[in-house]
This record gives sequence, structure tokens and C-alpha cells, in this order.
Amino acid sequence: MSFTSNYTTLIFDIGDVLFSWSPQTKTSISPKALRKILSSPTWIDYERGRISQAECYARVGVEFSVDPTEVGRAFQDARDSLQSNEELISVIRHLKARSDGRLHVFAMSNISAPDYEVLRTKPADWSLFDGIFTSAGVGERKPNLGFYKAVISSTGVDPSRTIFVDDKIENVLSARSLGMRGIVFDDHRKVVRALYNLLGDPVERGRQYLTANAKKLLSVTDNGILLRENFAQLLILEATDNRNLVNLTDTHRTWNFFQGKPLLTTEEFPFDLDTTSLGLTVMGSPEDVAHSIMDEMLDYIDDDGIIQQSQTYFDHRRPRFDPVVCVNALTLFYSYGRGHQLDRTLHWIREVLLHRAYLDGTRYYATPECFLYFLGRLLEISNDVYLAVYIKPLLIERIQERIGADGDALALSMRLRLCAYLGLRNDVDLRTLLPLQCEDGGWEIGWIYKYGSSGISIGNRGLTTSVAVKAILEMQQRFPSSPSSSSVGPALPLVKQVYTTAQSPPERFLQRKSDSLITPSSIATSPLTSTRQHP
Repeated sequence: MSFTSNYTTLIFDIGDVLFSWSPQTKTSISPKALRKILSSPTWIDYERGRISQAECYARVGVEFSVDPTEVGRAFQDARDSLQSNEELISVIRHLKARSDGRLHVFAMSNISAPDYEVLRTKPADWSLFDGIFTSAGVGERKPNLGFYKAVISSTGVDPSRTIFVDDKIENVLSARSLGMRGIVFDDHRKVVRALYNLLGDPVERGRQYLTANAKKLLSVTDNGILLRENFAQLLILEATDNRNLVNLTDTHRTWNFFQGKPLLTTEEFPFDLDTTSLGLTVMGSPEDVAHSIMDEMLDYIDDDGIIQQSQTYFDHRRPRFDPVVCVNALTLFYSYGRGHQLDRTLHWIREVLLHRAYLDGTRYYATPECFLYFLGRLLEISNDVYLAVYIKPLLIERIQERIGADGDALALSMRLRLCAYLGLRNDVDLRTLLPLQCEDGGWEIGWIYKYGSSGISIGNRGLTTSVAVKAILEMQQRFPSSPSSSSVGPALPLVKQVYTTAQSPPERFLQRKSDSLITPSSIATSPLTSTRQHP
């Protein structure tokens, strides 16, 4: 992991963060009473160095009706229970070592001078810290701003480039009010993830995850069953352009969703139009083979003139209904200059888009982003003037409606990629996506499709990670960090088309056309009355 973060400073609380302790003692003082003592005005004065330990214990004894000697024994038990958080310290050590000297680590603790002396006798990697600040030494205590300002003044750190970690929300709030990035230490794993995400390059970490798991990026159901299937592998290949990451079933013609024996469905699972359409547009195919497959697909147009509305499989005995499948078939036909043969399918897809029929997902696809993403993919691959006029303005409206909506990491990544392609800035979803990256560099699983009959969802961390990496790169490329950047601009490709000479679709689709960059402001006529152009 390279160090590419803007953050240069880490400040950690000690008690209940870097060290744990137990309020359970062998004395008559209960854990609840001990914690009350720790928040009393007397103890606060003690931690500020204003009174001695003896005076503190005497005053506490009076205030809580406890023998001062008993107070001393209770806090001695508490000191004896101190244990360093070696897992967190190891993470900090790793982050600092990888920073090439650019990351500085400090500790900042509300602690009395006697207690700090005891603390330093505990086994821990104290050399990790560039400085340790105590309330007793500074004469101030968190959450008072004076303590933070003293640390900033002494170290010269830039608050805007500083991460502050504490288990108390009021202490974190004070740090944030001075411009620091505050993290509440309420869950160890969550905090470690946040540190890796804030201090690492998400793109490089994502790529490292994909490389480390190459050929093992399997799909999984929401009930934990691993699936070997082609569809996610094709999408990973399309997003990464790296054949070494995926396993694909060799095919000379049509594609099957499953690799090998089908799971959780019929023993004989037919080759399907959806995976075949995706396979032919991602992998390419000799033109004569591709055209013969499309000729066969035309036999699956229903009475409404819509391909796959009633036939998802190459099997007339298995009628199915899914608009995303229609979109993927349209992508195949348009990529080979035959889109005009599916006019009625296209018109129905636009009605689905117009009336937001996709908002609850579809029979086979889990989220509205799936429909919108694949529709954007159709526009990109086809590079068709008519589609740009007929679909693009409405697609821009619909994806704008989704910005900020709830969604898993895959839905967010699809949304971001589509926004980048359409020239829409989307900082909201990017800020939501970045913290979802896990410690291993991959993103949390996102659900893309489901079994139509049972509703069991299927996801793939490799797919989510590959699309997330691509989305971040495209957003960074299209919209530099300057807040003055325009919110709408030229489109970015959703897919990268790479074909061998023997597998090349029509030549005109290997290059982008300027007329595919039609924006809403450049449309002067109604899509339904504009002149249609075919190859």
C-alpha cells in the first residue's frame, strides 16, 4: 500500500483506545462508582495537575463516603489491569512504516502525572510515538479546546491534515471543531478500516485485492453458496481489461451463465441470451458467428415485438421477463449495426426508463442501478446518434434522481461510473463509497442479480471491487478536486473495447464519434421526430 493520503498526523487517545483497563476491582468500590469518581470535579483537577494524588484521594473519600485508602487500592487494581491494544498498535506501526517518514503519530490523554508514570512501565511500543501529551503536563483536559491548541502549537501540525481518534464523542467533537478528521473509537474493526481508507490509495489497494485473489473472484449467494459463473467474470474483465484475473468457460458460440453444473436451479440449464449478449460484446466473436447468433435471437421476439420480454433463454419452453436482459441484447445488436431490428424493444425500454418501472429492480437484477448502468453501457458501446438523442437526456434525469439514494457498494459504483460517463459530478456517492472499502483492499459485496424463482441474491466482491476502482478513477479523471469544476462535462467510456483482428465487430465502434457526445442543450428536435441513422 503506498502512502498517497493528504493526512500527515495521527493523534490517539490512550485509555480505552491504545490501552484497555477494567473498572472491576477487589475493593468495595463498584465499577459504576469508580467511573463516577473519574468524572468528578476533583478527579478533573487531579488530571490537570492542580492537586496531588493524596489530596485527590482524600477529597474523593469525603465526596463518595469511601476510605481514601480504599480509593487508592481500587485505582491500583485498575492500573494493574492495563493492557495495550497490540492489534491497533500493529496497524499504526504498519501505516507509519509505509509512509516514508511522512506520517507522525502522537498520543493525547487525560491522565494524572502519577498514573502516567505507571502507564509508561507497561509493555508497549512507545517508540512509535513522536510525542505524548498528558493533561497533567499541559494543564488542560479534553474536551477543552486549550488542550488541543497546546498540542497543535507544540507540534506544528496542520489540523486539516490530522486524524484524531478517541472513545468519547465530546472529545472527537472538539477536535472536529478545530478542523481535524475525528473518528469515534466505538468499534475496533471499523476504526482500523477507517484508518486504512483515510491513509491509503483506494485504487491501488483495490487492485492489490484483485491481484491477490486472481482466478478466485467467485460469486456467492446471500445464503453463502459459492457459484462459478461467467456473467460476473465477464463484467470484471470489462472493468479491468485484465484476463489474468478471471476464469471463463471457453465457448465458440453461445454462453451459459453457469460454469459447469448449475446450482440451486434445474440440472439442465440452457444457454441464455443475457450472458451470450454480454460475452459477445466483451470478448468479441467472428462476425459470421455473431450474426448467426443474432439471427437465432430474432426467433425470440414475442407478440409485442420485444426480444426477451418473454424469452430469456435459448429455450422456448422457459418464458421469462426482464428489461435488463433486453438492454443487453440491444447492446449486442447495436454493436454490430443491427439495432434497427429491435426498434420495438428499444421503445419499450424507454418506457421503462420514462415511468421508472425499474425502481424495485427486475426479475433477475437486484437494484435500479443495474438497469441504468447497463443502459449507459448500451449508449457507450453503440456510439449511436439516435440513441444519444432518444435515451441520453432522460437517462441523465433518472441517474440524477438516484444520487444520494441508499445502495450497497456495487450500486454506488455503478451509479458513479454512469455519472462519470454522462458528465455528472457526484461527490455524494463517492464519499459514501470510499469508507466501504475493507481492510484487505476489496469492497464489501454488492448484490447484482438473483434467482428469479427463489429470489436468492448473488453477489461478487471481485466485481464490486473492479467497478469501484474504475468508478473512482473515472471520477478523479473527469472531476479534479477543484470545487470550481463544472458539474457537467464530456462523457467518459463505461467500457474499454479490446478485440483481436479475428474478433472485431464493425469497425466504426472501435472509435468514439463526436456525435455521441450530444448533451441536452444541443438537442433541437424531439427524439421521436429526429432523423434515424443506421450503419
